[in-house]
Amino acid sequence: MILSLFDQFMSPSLLYIPLIVVALTTPWLLFPSPTTRWTSNRLLSFHTWFMARFTQQLLLPLGEGGHKWAALFTSLIIFLISLNMCGLLPYTFTPTTQLSLNMGLAVPLWLATVIIGMRNQPTHALGHLLPEGTPAPLIPILIIIETISLFIRPLALGVRLTANLTAGHLLIQLIATAVFVLLQTMPAVASFATILLVLLTLLEVAVAAIQAYVFVLLLSLYLQENI
Repeated sequence: MILSLFDQFMSPSLLYIPLIVVALTTPWLLFPSPTTRWTSNRLLSFHTWFMARFTQQLLLPLGEGGHKWAALFTSLIIFLISLNMCGLLPYTFTPTTQLSLNMGLAVPLWLATVIIGMRNQPTHALGHLLPEGTPAPLIPILIIIETISLFIRPLALGVRLTANLTAGHLLIQLIATAVFVLLQTMPAVASFATILLVLLTLLEVAVAAIQAYVFVLLLSLYLQENI
């Protein structure tokens, strides 16, 4: 039973070729392409409005140096939301439930923010490792603690996204299995579980969007500390 529950998180393959690349590239095919016409359809208008609003909210606390990251952050959140939403469809695979993929996104972006801080203002960047007014006996301990907390940041980014999506998918599969089993023996309980399953699915849609936003928001906060 445990193996069947976690089989949904295994990368599918065809002829021994992993299909995770197809799952990663499919969301980009769903995005509307820009048009040169004065009038556009509703999907393209919503897409443009979303990018404008998100960029405005995300770059509000950042200075001009952080505005260069607007295109990257906007593309990243749309990409993550698309992967999370597509993973809620039946017979699909969610790449963001793989810790390796999330760490592959978190580590380079976090490292880029650290490198920018070290290059532009090394004194200020290193100053985060030792708070002002620290007693002399606690200086070595605090430096070690702050260094560990700094290197834990990309791990927290990847694990948070993986754990939330994995837990939601497991709950959906458990409740769906309970509905299928109880449908013949206890229809009333099965009906209640079906309602619960629908509500949980709506919650997972919100979680898919919120976790993508939190991922990009934390990256923007890390960038804010280093510019």
